[in-house]
Amino acid sequence: MIGGPSRVRQFDLHGKNAAELPLPTASGVGGLIEVGDRILFRQTSFVAPSACMLYNPADGSVKKTALFNTSPVDFSDIEAVREFAISKDGTKVPVNILRRKGTKLDGNNPALLYAYGGYGICMRPTFNFEHRLWFDRGGIYVVANLRGGGEYGEEWHLAGNLTKKQNVFDDFAACAEYLIKQGYTRSDKLAVEGGSNGGLLMGAFLTQHPGLARAVVAHVGLYDMLRVELDANGAFNVTEFGTVKAPAQFKALHAYSPFHNVKDGTAYPSVFFLAGETDGRVNPAHSRRMTARLQAATSSNHPILVRLSAASGHGMGTALNEKIAQKADVLAFLFDQLGMRAK
Repeated sequence: MIGGPSRVRQFDLHGKNAAELPLPTASGVGGLIEVGDRILFRQTSFVAPSACMLYNPADGSVKKTALFNTSPVDFSDIEAVREFAISKDGTKVPVNILRRKGTKLDGNNPALLYAYGGYGICMRPTFNFEHRLWFDRGGIYVVANLRGGGEYGEEWHLAGNLTKKQNVFDDFAACAEYLIKQGYTRSDKLAVEGGSNGGLLMGAFLTQHPGLARAVVAHVGLYDMLRVELDANGAFNVTEFGTVKAPAQFKALHAYSPFHNVKDGTAYPSVFFLAGETDGRVNPAHSRRMTARLQAATSSNHPILVRLSAASGHGMGTALNEKIAQKADVLAFLFDQLGMRAK
């Protein structure tokens, strides 16, 4: 893996004469299987469904097999480009940008920036046909590989862990600023989205940079970081966020805790919180309290909304009809707030 995407390298029996398989930029590889004198593997990208590919070491060719997934929509007009934002401390942060071919970088494009940044979890290239709804309204979709994830190994994870968690938020803000600086979008056309640990990311982003994006979508997030470990599942998060019992960790938690950093009279962006009433991993009270606090504090006319569902928890096992309803509400919110129309 190289920052999210992955590659396959071939060496001789002495570890020399390295050769790299010719694979598309920003694609993922997995499931290598020896098939005689050839190698079968699964390739996935942002713009094409996963497919089993056959590599022949004799001539270096890589060919698509008859084993592949299909999509109900066409992405042939979409391209994925991989660029890098520079974070506050100079760290290069990958941004994977999905856009229509020929997109003008004039700052007028609606853009949705997604990230997670925690627990060593990697944001690998994945194909999601639902993004067609976003592209058909002129949108750009971006996935950032922040510190806290495992895209560059455990060192990358630990650089956004415990008292270094602020690096994750700085990385995300740098990615947003990069998209604006490069002309992909502008602040009033930018939306951001994340869930769970990524929901915390959304809370920290909107309290630290209230004017950088127009809309925020936060799924099943953590917002009161001083009480996280008191929840039923809270003890399992201490290794990632820290504990209020350790002075240095308490100081770091309090410094970025979204709930504790909402400031009265601030013009906050539009925010849409989503939570499941049966969530056993993240207490839905976080979303309720954060909604109420922002509604009381904001000086803007932008809506601060919460969607609570008794039919869902932390996302896993949610019924299809509920997933569709949630997706529809999120898209309706974003289309409205960014002024997006079908093209």
